[in-house]
Amino acid sequence: MDLVYIPLAMALWGALHSLTASLAFKEKAARLFGRGFMRFYRLLYNGFSLLTFLPVMALVVLPPHRALYAVPAPWNFLMGAGQGAAAFLVLLSALQTDALHFVGIKQLFVEDTKGRLVTGGLYKIVRHPIYTFSLLFLWLTPAMTDKTLVFYIGATLYFIVGAYFEEKKLLREFGEEYADYMKSTPMLAPGLVLRK
Repeated sequence: MDLVYIPLAMALWGALHSLTASLAFKEKAARLFGRGFMRFYRLLYNGFSLLTFLPVMALVVLPPHRALYAVPAPWNFLMGAGQGAAAFLVLLSALQTDALHFVGIKQLFVEDTKGRLVTGGLYKIVRHPIYTFSLLFLWLTPAMTDKTLVFYIGATLYFIVGAYFEEKKLLREFGEEYADYMKSTPMLAPGLVLRK
């Protein structure tokens, strides 16, 4: 039954995560609690997202598991090295943005801080390097169980759908500047720019 509960829990978490990230929800929160509250919103949002993700992870890590495959040596070491590189690139991608703003700490001290559009560094290769390298980290796992496979498929779908909705928000926030960036830089896969 966990194989059914995992995607359901992920879908519920994803819907809740996306709803609370939406501009409409933020505007309602500002009207309800006042503009001053919005200084805390991003930090509370991140904490809430992490806390509500714990039940999803519990479904994935708690037994029983059925092993699907285990990559033998030396390939498992190469995959582990690839995961290490992907984790480093996720961290580097986060540091290339305004990480304190992303977490929600900067807003506590500076009112009405707005994120800036980053198009250099790893963001010159893909528009969402944190998603790209997170997916690489997941799929380079050298041992796969039934539960991790279901979780990885769900996470992949969430990253793709999340990137799509995030792009709509970024277009509203940065307008033509982001539209031009979209034309020249692929979303998730380096070298893959889809033309309309």
